[in-house]
Amino acid sequence: MAGALAGKHIVLGVTGSIACYKALDLASKLVQAGALVDTILSYGATQFVTPLAFRSLTHREVVTDTFDLHSQFSNEHVALAQQADIVVIAPATVHCIAKLAAGLADDPLTTTVIAAKAPLLVAPAMDANMFDHPATQENLAKLRSRGVVIAGPAAGRLASGLTGMGRLLETPELLGYISATLGRKGDLEGRTVVISAGGTQEPIDPVRVITNHSSGKMGYALAEAARDRGAKVVLVAAPTSLPNPPLVQVVRVQTAQQMAEAVFKAVRQADALIMAAAVADYRPASAAEQKIKKAAGALTLELTNTTDILATAKGPFVKVGFAAESQDLVENARAKVRSKGLDLMVANDITDPQSGFGSDTNKVTLIDKNLRAEELPVLTKYEVSQRILDRVSALILASGA
Repeated sequence: MAGALAGKHIVLGVTGSIACYKALDLASKLVQAGALVDTILSYGATQFVTPLAFRSLTHREVVTDTFDLHSQFSNEHVALAQQADIVVIAPATVHCIAKLAAGLADDPLTTTVIAAKAPLLVAPAMDANMFDHPATQENLAKLRSRGVVIAGPAAGRLASGLTGMGRLLETPELLGYISATLGRKGDLEGRTVVISAGGTQEPIDPVRVITNHSSGKMGYALAEAARDRGAKVVLVAAPTSLPNPPLVQVVRVQTAQQMAEAVFKAVRQADALIMAAAVADYRPASAAEQKIKKAAGALTLELTNTTDILATAKGPFVKVGFAAESQDLVENARAKVRSKGLDLMVANDITDPQSGFGSDTNKVTLIDKNLRAEELPVLTKYEVSQRILDRVSALILASGA
């Protein structure tokens, strides 16, 4: 995700909610991702957090007063608006949302919003009763109708002690919304990309399964990267410990058969299928209804083949496979390109510690349908995803779809 934010100019508006403390973490993570962050604090926000805190994190001046003669933006109130790639208001109070809906421009933040041509993302934070109020819902609907992205809120325990809708989204979710909003006009806009991830689990009995070491990180990185290029993403996910990527449709499955059924359904309207999941090649011929008790001697399991999803999936969409190999990497991957009718194969050596299971980096070789191989350097899985999607985008265009 960091690559989607690098070099972007982000105006971060912070309004007077107890959730202001989360905006400090958001500002920090945006800077770490390579973004240039200018912060505007409302008067209410300064009662919870200080301009110094944001200046220390962003290394930029913080705007609190439209008429501050010492500010670099004092002579032209729309200076920030002209520079922004996106304006993000997090947290956005019920008062701020009402002013935005009414089109008011009576402080540095609302003036910037009115003057900006960049997309606007609003992340509400308020008490549940305030969020549920008809006026708030009407104002949010009005903002959505203007193309404003509304991120959240989430349900949970609120500062008032109530439990309900009104919590500001956590930083990883907000980063996902920001990345997706910045990339919504990307080269995959209007395209549907189906991606599988994780390792399937084949039941032996109600307690035990046959599975593998897949963490799902590569498939999830692909889903985020495709989303950040404007695609509609359907992520068919076997069990993982990873949270759902924001603005991605996630279909949860367990077994290879369930994954096959979900993928075959999703690709009916797809432009590309990327099978990054580690799908079991075999499953028990039958699963025991009760837990198998430990006994003396060996236990013999009869295994049967699972559906080869990539070989079976048919359609005009681009097909991309993954080959995790422990020997003869390129030769084995080329054989799969031919046998499965692939447009692209992504091969990685699982014995390499930089590209093994659970790592945050990957070192892969891309093999096209003409069996030409391109070895990539060690990259983050998000960066690998972007290289793969460069190929996928070109293949979709070449197909004339």
